[in-house]
Amino acid sequence: MAEIWQFQIRITVAPELAEALRTRAEPRTPNEGRDLLEAVLRERSASLKCQFDAFAEYVEEAQREGRDRYPLYQWTKDTIDSPEKKAKYLKSFTVYVRGDEVYDKETADWLHERLSALAGKVGIEAVSRFDTNPANNPQPPARK
Repeated sequence: MAEIWQFQIRITVAPELAEALRTRAEPRTPNEGRDLLEAVLRERSASLKCQFDAFAEYVEEAQREGRDRYPLYQWTKDTIDSPEKKAKYLKSFTVYVRGDEVYDKETADWLHERLSALAGKVGIEAVSRFDTNPANNPQPPARK
């Protein structure tokens, strides 16, 4: 029986859109790019998570719960402490569907197509698609 992989969509956005997407305070300043993007995501019960924020939460949790239980702690901490990498990951967002970070191919295809159609128009710079096939994904860095 063939393996059934799951998928994930990530987007890279312009700094201005990234800031608008990360702002949670109400009332939010109107932002056409954010509003269009969020309308597309709502059609699939999807949301965005900034990769820098996810990394920072991982580091905080590891520090609270015990670093030895978090094999990527040092790599993640080094990443968020690097100004160059921080700038990169503040612009990178993972699409979650119904709270899940990976989902079926049909959903990923739909999201990829719709978000790619917005690329270059509303602050989306790139749309990427990843799968859970280990052969297509880098292995975690060796522990120091």
